[in-house]
Amino acid sequence: MKENERASQSRVTAQAPGGLFPRKYRWAVPVFLGMGVLIAMLASLCIGAYPMSFAQGARILMHLACPFFTPVNPPWNLKELTVVTIVRIPRVLLATLSGMGLGMAGTALQGLFRNPLVGPDIIGVSSGAAFGGVVGLVLGCPPVGILFFAFCGGLLAMACTMVLARLANGGNNSMILILAGVFIGAFFVALLGLLEFLAPESNIFAIVAWLLGSFVGADWNKVLISAIPTLGVGAVLMTLRWRLNLLSLGDLDAKSLGINVGVLRWIIIGMASLVVAAQVAVSGLVGWVGLVVPHCARMLVGPDHRRLLPTAALLGALFILGLDDLTRSIVRAEIPVGALTSLLGTPLVCFLLWKTQGKGWRRE
Repeated sequence: MKENERASQSRVTAQAPGGLFPRKYRWAVPVFLGMGVLIAMLASLCIGAYPMSFAQGARILMHLACPFFTPVNPPWNLKELTVVTIVRIPRVLLATLSGMGLGMAGTALQGLFRNPLVGPDIIGVSSGAAFGGVVGLVLGCPPVGILFFAFCGGLLAMACTMVLARLANGGNNSMILILAGVFIGAFFVALLGLLEFLAPESNIFAIVAWLLGSFVGADWNKVLISAIPTLGVGAVLMTLRWRLNLLSLGDLDAKSLGINVGVLRWIIIGMASLVVAAQVAVSGLVGWVGLVVPHCARMLVGPDHRRLLPTAALLGALFILGLDDLTRSIVRAEIPVGALTSLLGTPLVCFLLWKTQGKGWRRE
């Protein structure tokens, strides 16, 4: 096993593009990104309709963490304490978890299919999860039920994409896989529109608002629903990091090193679908994060999943946190964060298409 791991690290480094930083300093990138996420989370507590200073937010957070050390005459008022405790902390945690989950899911799928243009949005997972989530929403399911339907929809869409790609070209061409994902995604979008048309009129506004993607209405229940799959899948992916490195070399090389490619592929697909479903279930569609963020992380630390997975997770958290702060500060009526991710992500996806020319790792 150790020999396989060492072989995978050296061969992945040789066959895929390197990072922006020298190899001996790449371990520091996740560390600094983690510090940046903590600072961004604290800053996000101070932004919104009731702004407050960074120091005030830190004092309230310290009070919540250590209530025994609260001063006799606290410098904050009841409105500030209520806003931070009930509204902003769950929202910041939910945005952070959503960004982390989408970053890890996109990284795992890109490593699995060896193409930087693969992502949950491109290969139909997001559309399938959205369709399943809307089914749960129309049926009046609680958030856990919506998560179940979204997971089933995302997994079904991914299965349809892989079957179509295999029928078209034996499943060996990643561009055929992307085209199959586009077709399957369009099919589920059509089903989504039909379901929206047939839904009761009282549900239309909720469905439209949910599909646009937003963290409005975040609560501790949604945080728990998002945290369990995201952190659990993240831990499993980190234990599979060297196997992901082997898959990045190709199926034949992975099989020669003792990897059951078929089983591992479906495990990773299932985990990626679960993470995307958890994000969709609690905040609606937030597009392009799972495609753009892993590519940016790879530019920083290279293709080794030991550093790539945590870097993508932390970059995703920073990206979503920043956009959510922007939606809460530029206008009084909040802009859906899903709309902003699509506006920013589409030009970046076009740039990736131009840069890679659809050739996968070797032309990245």
